Amino acid sequence: MRECDAPQDEAERGHVAWRQTPLIPASGVGRSAQGKSSHSRFPRASEPSSVARMKIVAIDFETADFGADSACALGVASIEDGVIARSESRLIRPPRDTFVFTYIHGITWDDVKDEAGFAEVWHGFRDHWDDADYLVAHNAPFDRKVLYTCCAAAGLAKPAAPFICSVRVARTHWKFKPANLAHVCGQLGIALNHHDAGSDALACASITAQAMLEGFVIGGAMLGPPSY
Repeated sequence: MRECDAPQDEAERGHVAWRQTPLIPASGVGRSAQGKSSHSRFPRASEPSSVARMKIVAIDFETADFGADSACALGVASIEDGVIARSESRLIRPPRDTFVFTYIHGITWDDVKDEAGFAEVWHGFRDHWDDADYLVAHNAPFDRKVLYTCCAAAGLAKPAAPFICSVRVARTHWKFKPANLAHVCGQLGIALNHHDAGSDALACASITAQAMLEGFVIGGAMLGPPSY
């Protein structure tokens, strides 16, 4: 995930491994659109909320170099039946051993050289995205381009689900400026280990679920067709 409205966080992060990421609890402290603390809950399946009637899958890619085919980590978090049900991440072996963005995400070629390539990793997450109503990412044009480019390079069909951008969600619903992931998470009290793909995906899912619980209509943050 690359964000265009704030400088990149240059802090290195720990090694990403195949793991189950701790889930956001179904209840917690959030913030209202005015920035004041509130005790609003992340939605439960029993609540009459639109988020409880669809499956939304948050994704986050980290890339090795400037090529959109160079995904080196993927985080996925699923909102199912109104709750953030699952969150996982994996390293990916990119098609080249060139790493330009280690200073951002901390991943090196040595970390990923023995990992699976994109096709195997993406297939391993199929139960997340296969029946998704929407995919969501923070600065979604970046992650959508990485996903579509990697799918094309691997000879895979791209997923049919439309993309939601949680930057647009934060700007539209809460009027946050800037709307980079670190700032939005700080405003909403969401834990974040920035540029860890699993943490970023979980944070994106949390932002989306909270906005929908507060009445945001998710289609208002949908991306149009790509130009590439």
